[in-house]
Amino acid sequence: MDDTIAAIATARGQAALAVVRTSGPEAIAVVDRCFRGADLTDVESHTAHVGFLKDEDGNDVDQVVVTVFRAPNSATGEHVVEVSCHGGTLAPKMVLQSLLDHGARMAEPGEFTERAFLNGKMDLTQAEAVADLIHATSTKAHEASLTHLKGRYSDLLDDLREELLNLCSLVELEIDFSDEDVEFADRGRLEDLLDETETILQDLLDTYPTGEKLKDGVRVVIGGRPNAGKSTLLNALVGHDRAIVSETPGTTRDEIEAEAEIEGVLFRFVDTAGLRDTADEIEAEGVRRATESIEEADVLFYLYDLTVGLDSEEIEFLNDLSGEDATVQPFLIGNKADEARDLPVATLDNLSALKLSALEAREDADALQPLLDRLTDTVAEHLSRAEASPVVMNQRHRQHLQDALDAVRQAREALDRGVSGDMLTLDLRAALQDLGAITGEITNEDVLDQIFSRFCIGK
Repeated sequence: MDDTIAAIATARGQAALAVVRTSGPEAIAVVDRCFRGADLTDVESHTAHVGFLKDEDGNDVDQVVVTVFRAPNSATGEHVVEVSCHGGTLAPKMVLQSLLDHGARMAEPGEFTERAFLNGKMDLTQAEAVADLIHATSTKAHEASLTHLKGRYSDLLDDLREELLNLCSLVELEIDFSDEDVEFADRGRLEDLLDETETILQDLLDTYPTGEKLKDGVRVVIGGRPNAGKSTLLNALVGHDRAIVSETPGTTRDEIEAEAEIEGVLFRFVDTAGLRDTADEIEAEGVRRATESIEEADVLFYLYDLTVGLDSEEIEFLNDLSGEDATVQPFLIGNKADEARDLPVATLDNLSALKLSALEAREDADALQPLLDRLTDTVAEHLSRAEASPVVMNQRHRQHLQDALDAVRQAREALDRGVSGDMLTLDLRAALQDLGAITGEITNEDVLDQIFSRFCIGK
């Protein structure tokens, strides 16, 4: 990291301001060469200076505010200079080009955050949290990412790793003094620690389904027979005409997806083809996809026409879907209540049932509220975990946590069997390796490239 990098740090588009960031040993000198104002090489850290930035030919590019952060007291641990210029498309590009012409090079995706990690300003979980914050699509996802960025998740893993490392060291010390029959590690304490570690790791792994929903959204599939009102309900849920509504059965032949944030949670609503037997090849493919989509859903809104009722096939389908091993949370919705206000909604075991008029809900949001309340209640219990403790949202973390858990369980079993210390330390070291891989204490270049490629240029 002996070179100086530069990139536009703000998003493209029309705005009042943009920020072009530089980092590296020559960051202050690079900006000073093209800055007409204060002598930046002589100013104090964390100070801002107004002046004009010049291009390679000495022509003024823009009036800017330059903020200087001297190493090691900066975001990356290096000299950092942030140039605030006017927004839009042209001015930031011209400012960046001037910095490149005067000695900086273009930053790779995520390179600023990577340098912060390599210089010890944050660990790998915090660096990944920065990427999660950038890509967060809901309030709850943002809050969970911020928890990771603050280091609560890292602190928990570091404490676990430190305890295991201490005990592993004591067990290995016993091996060195095996001829003297000395026992340094308290076997009772080792048993307790392995039990505690197993519990903590399992608790973290149990949060992954919640983390997935926070990160990617809760997938809500709208299913039912043709003309049950599925497309109308989708339009009501997202507040605009996303799907074509027609009285002709079979209008929807492919999945139509739209997103909405409700109570801070991202929901991905999916309208599907009407479920029925059909000779039409294209519609049949749509029905097949609808069935597959229902099986992959987190929540199913199953609509039926109150004026028609449920047939035996639908009842059998819903009963199978709501069995003990069900992975989908089904809702039974009797639609077209505006045409059948006196008809009760069907009741089936293990199904939350209510009736509504999707047509009225499209015009009056209050008519949709009972359904939204039940929807948010179904995820509230799981999502409340995100407020109380760190939530695993990353597949890489999940795999390392599972591998660490397996190693800890093997160590516990080995301890119960009274195996030798050298065999016990193999499992302890394996667990330490996986915990260290999450926080970045143990890593490799390929992993870093994969992680930091998630970032936008300059982030």
